[in-house]
Amino acid sequence: MLGLKHIKFDSMSYVIHYKNGQIKNEGRGLSFFYFAPSSSIVAIPMGSNNLPFIFNESTNDYQTVSIQGQISYKIANPKLLAEALDFTVKEDGLYKKNDIEKLNQQIINAAQTSTSSLAHSLKLKEAMRSAKKIEQTISQGFESSQLVESMGIEILSVNILAITATPEMLRALETETREQLQQEADQAIYSRRNFAVEQERKIKETELNTEIAVEEKRKQISEKKMETQVLKAENDRKLKEMQLETDIGIETQRKQLLEQQTANDKKQADAKGYVIETTIKPYKGIDWKVLTALTNNTDPKFNIALAFRELAENADKIGNLNMSPELLDSIMQSSSK
Repeated sequence: MLGLKHIKFDSMSYVIHYKNGQIKNEGRGLSFFYFAPSSSIVAIPMGSNNLPFIFNESTNDYQTVSIQGQISYKIANPKLLAEALDFTVKEDGLYKKNDIEKLNQQIINAAQTSTSSLAHSLKLKEAMRSAKKIEQTISQGFESSQLVESMGIEILSVNILAITATPEMLRALETETREQLQQEADQAIYSRRNFAVEQERKIKETELNTEIAVEEKRKQISEKKMETQVLKAENDRKLKEMQLETDIGIETQRKQLLEQQTANDKKQADAKGYVIETTIKPYKGIDWKVLTALTNNTDPKFNIALAFRELAENADKIGNLNMSPELLDSIMQSSSK
């Protein structure tokens, strides 16, 4: 019939069939006949969409950075989106307008708004290391944005793929980083050398401490030896003093004994002298000749000796003295006997 059409959609499209301004059919993957003069068909894609973006932002230190990433989203409420944007399709199933681009641009604008406020608060180096922070900032911006609710969309993920500076600034950063790495390498070499010197110092200090400890032990040993020697000398001195005291005591006793012996000998001698003196006292006034006669000694030699004594006493009176050989011979024989 004239004006009667048939149209078919896949399962990833949510279809709303309006007839005379009223919803006649709606749902996913519909296939139906419709009267074209009084019908309007809206088809909203339900699959997830990956929306790439790249922003050029200025940092806190007036440097330009390029932020490249991707936003994944899907349409959670197609009827709400159909009221905000035009997704009407023609008889051949093609869109009359490309309002999906408007949706994409609105999402990118919302993401850029969140990114700009963060990038302006960061310095270049901080911004280049803040991919995760930017992702979180964009996600939080979508959560607080009216766009998500008014368009009936759901943000699945936000990914920052790259944050780069201008080529001139990259070369400058490379140079700075290279110099910094060189300085760090030099510092590492210095640290290793300093560590080696420190270790050598500790080793020498340990050796010195060991030598000091050894010398201290030697000193203690020497002092102990000296104490032992002093103690030994003191003991030897005490022993000698004791020996001297013993010897003095012995000598004193010996002296006392000798004095006693001397006294006893003297008393004994005095006694003997007294006896002898008492004995010879009666004979003091007697001539020796008488005493000799009193002895009544019959020994011929004794008598000859007395005779010679008489001769010697009267030598001035004797002119010549003749002695016979027989007398001398007899005297000599008597003497040898």
